[in-house]
Amino acid sequence: MKNDIKLFEQKKIRSVYDEEKDIWYFSVIDVIAILIEKDYKTAQNYWNKLAERLRKEGSQSVTNCHKLKMPAADGKQYFTAAATAETMLRIVQSVPSPKAEPIKQWLARVGYERMKETADPSLSIDRARENWQKLGHSEKWIQQRMMGQETRNKLTDYWKEHEITKDEEYAILTNIIHQEWSGLSVKEHKQLKGLKSQNLRDHMSEAELIFTALAELSTRQVAENTNATGMKENKQAAKIGGNISKRAKEDFEERTGQKVVTDENYLPENKKQKRLHTNKSK
Repeated sequence: MKNDIKLFEQKKIRSVYDEEKDIWYFSVIDVIAILIEKDYKTAQNYWNKLAERLRKEGSQSVTNCHKLKMPAADGKQYFTAAATAETMLRIVQSVPSPKAEPIKQWLARVGYERMKETADPSLSIDRARENWQKLGHSEKWIQQRMMGQETRNKLTDYWKEHEITKDEEYAILTNIIHQEWSGLSVKEHKQLKGLKSQNLRDHMSEAELIFTALAELSTRQVAENTNATGMKENKQAAKIGGNISKRAKEDFEERTGQKVVTDENYLPENKKQKRLHTNKSK
């Protein structure tokens, strides 16, 4: 998940990008505050009452909202109601406001940009490539990253077709695979590299990308061979797939004398310096 700020008429709308699903989520409260032209607290109270009314009416809009961590005014991360552009459009329709139509057009434009990328995947690929280049990645690394993402997509497609539907289930299975091959949880690996909201894979070395891809490829192959369905069976496939990559990693490290999992990252120099200073202070 990646936090971002989007602007509507110079007003901030907090957003979160789910990189695994390639979906943007927007802060419901921020949009409500713009619609009713009030402060955050008033908008929160308004949303609580609106959500209660929508539930009684049987609307799916509230059900489709997620609780995601977003930065607050004090700089800390708190869980807040978030919705996709599609769900947000339905919520906006329930709020009488002169700002409703401009917000709907803004959300539709965000959705249209995503639709263009769906119709022409090269646009999304070009955007990702440009971002990776800005981080300082080589063309060789970018090619490996794209190949790894394709392997990842095939695995998540399999999960989706075999009764894995919840976000937390995807996260659990991903963590099992990662723990098995690397010896670290995803969270621990990010901490090792000094990352917070950044995407771990965007800061992996070429070797880390290769062994991650091997683990996920192996997991899918094992799952397909056993027709793994549901969490219990896919957990078993995840452990086996991760272990296949672990054995390959250990053989690689023994023969080359090089560690695969490292603390290297592609953070900007100012963040690297801050991290180095923090580590020295401990």
